[in-house]
Amino acid sequence: MIEILNAAELARARASGALVGRILQELTSRVTVGTNLLEIDQWVQVMIAEAGAQSCYVDYAPSFGRGPFGHYVCTSVNDAVLHGLPHDYTLADGDLLSLDLAVSLDGIAADSAVSVVVGAAQPSESMAMIDATRRALSAGIAAARPGAHIGDISHAIGAVLTEAGYPVNTDFGGHGIGSTMHQDPHVPNTGRPGRGYQLRPGLLLALEPWVMADTDRLVTDADGWTLRSATGCRTAHSEHTIAITDRGADILTLPAAIAR
Repeated sequence: MIEILNAAELARARASGALVGRILQELTSRVTVGTNLLEIDQWVQVMIAEAGAQSCYVDYAPSFGRGPFGHYVCTSVNDAVLHGLPHDYTLADGDLLSLDLAVSLDGIAADSAVSVVVGAAQPSESMAMIDATRRALSAGIAAARPGAHIGDISHAIGAVLTEAGYPVNTDFGGHGIGSTMHQDPHVPNTGRPGRGYQLRPGLLLALEPWVMADTDRLVTDADGWTLRSATGCRTAHSEHTIAITDRGADILTLPAAIAR
């Protein structure tokens, strides 16, 4: 299903996106050495409830997971890159933490992810990998305009990741979003320009470049959810929900969504 939102729905999407952005901003400011992943999950549960919103994760039970997910935020550490199931783990100095959050407010969902290094240690390899995903995300957003194609976004993302020296996995990528969290079209993190669905104003997309330092192969953790690099290397993940408008792409999941 591909949804095209009307003006009223887009206004609600902006509110959802701003909420997701604010929660992630607060999490990254609060997380420190000694924070437990279950503590982060509890913070998110409270913030969602206080906003009168609904979690897109807690009851989520897709075919690729051992559902329902049962938690409110994905917490992926070091070699974990996607769908990290919160568990009893205390963050250490230098851990690379990826937080992925999707929330629905007034019937419209928004989805965003951020990777950070915890504590004073800032390993150059980890920082470079995070930077590559952020630059790839910016390139994908720049390519998202009316009349362009999904392949244009995928190509822009993949070009940055490949040039930075990272293998690109296409099993999981970006996606349409709206009244539900995961919709068509699928947005791979590499592709051929001019191919795929043609973008229209009112379309929401969650773009999410993610990489593993030295492999494109994933393995599933024993918890049935967490996806890790097959070699145990570190990983990084960046994501924003955007709205296609007549002028281009608006990023909705900034702490205060700014239309341009």
